[in-house]
Amino acid sequence: MTQAPTPTADTVRQLVRTLLKDAPDGATGPDIRPASETGATWWVGGRHVLRLAPDPEAGARRRRELRLRDLVRPHVPVTVPSSVAYGEWAPGLGYTLDTRVPGGSGERHDVSAVGEADLAAVLTGLRAVPLGQAETLGVPRVPPRSLEALRQAAVQAAERLAAADEFDPARLHQLTPAAAVQLAAQSGNAVLVHHGLSADHLVVSADGRVRGVLGWGDALVGDPAEDIAGLALAVGSPAAVRAATLAGYAARPCLRGLWLARCDAVLRLAGRLDGHDPATPLPLLRERLRHAWEAILLERVTELRDGEAGEAGGYGEAWEGGP
Repeated sequence: MTQAPTPTADTVRQLVRTLLKDAPDGATGPDIRPASETGATWWVGGRHVLRLAPDPEAGARRRRELRLRDLVRPHVPVTVPSSVAYGEWAPGLGYTLDTRVPGGSGERHDVSAVGEADLAAVLTGLRAVPLGQAETLGVPRVPPRSLEALRQAAVQAAERLAAADEFDPARLHQLTPAAAVQLAAQSGNAVLVHHGLSADHLVVSADGRVRGVLGWGDALVGDPAEDIAGLALAVGSPAAVRAATLAGYAARPCLRGLWLARCDAVLRLAGRLDGHDPATPLPLLRERLRHAWEAILLERVTELRDGEAGEAGGYGEAWEGGP
């Protein structure tokens, strides 16, 4: 197999000159700055982002992402990036030149109460996207994960974190095997899932409003609790659950998303300490763990009973069904 070329500043500059011939940034073209260590993403001036596919498979995902963003845009009331150019930057390797969404990442700005309403609108919009059209574009349908299998793996990982003085494994005892079964995903509730609602994919303004959502390349049709989990890791469990509740989700998917996030956070940090995923900084994984384990009102008032419905004020219907 031929090894893909490594993008360089000269490669990017030459490509950008052909794409932005009338750019007013100067005779030599706009300023070019790498936005990732791999050289796959570049800032182009102050208005564009160039993304270079490292392999043909990634290029195919990028082409699908362009079409998916067009499908999603009418349903989501925050900015979804648009592409001003796409093609190949090397034989068989695609690129997209996207408009840059003004604002900072969720890693720089906290989401305000109004921003939580923006997140709720995003979740609501994702539920409104026609699944048949998404699947026609090639968006895969993925079955829900087993929360019980995830719980078992997290219990083992928590012991390794305890040995490193990173986590108290007793906290996972809150999720019993019976509760994990009770929080299994319900059939017939599949939606379009962004599957990457991390802090670096949320564009947040200084006042805490969510202005845009990036990174649609890993979208799938499946369990909506996955996006609730992503938000719990990105902005904290209380904000994620409040946003999901505003979007019309009842207690079951909210609690399922909460525990998906908590187990994932334990597993990712343990894996990093074991030498896996060295590119992800430890402080980021610790922050995600802290976000996921923030207490929420719903779990304080909802008693997970073995074999019967929980009573949680207005949340009781979630154990019988609901979105």
